Amino acid sequence: MPTLAALHLSISIDVPFDRAYGYAQKPEHFTAWAAGLAASLHRSGDGWVADTPEGPAKVEFSAPNAYGVLDHRVCLHGKPPIDIPLRMVRNGDGTEVLFTLLRQPDMDDAMFERDAELVRRDLQSLKRVLRAL
Repeated sequence: MPTLAALHLSISIDVPFDRAYGYAQKPEHFTAWAAGLAASLHRSGDGWVADTPEGPAKVEFSAPNAYGVLDHRVCLHGKPPIDIPLRMVRNGDGTEVLFTLLRQPDMDDAMFERDAELVRRDLQSLKRVLRAL
């Protein structure tokens, strides 16, 4: 597979890193802010399943860690897995959130821009949720 085009999106959030990451690293909290991932997310056995417009998708989350890594992988039946790099970084007394959007091989310009806009909205939602904690 060729190297995919990447778009890096970020947002500064005036919430301490430990509080921000402590909340965001829990998969059950993703649907409170990540509408771009799925409308609902639930446990299934030892993993997670998201209800997406394209059908159910298995979602694998990175284990909690000290580095702010929130990577996850979305696996739709019959399609290659989609890796989603997501990081939280200490930024003074606050937190920087960095999302790398990789343009999938089947995406045209309009689809890629639509996904980018969904990520921007999700990052704004995360900021609102974290500031309300």
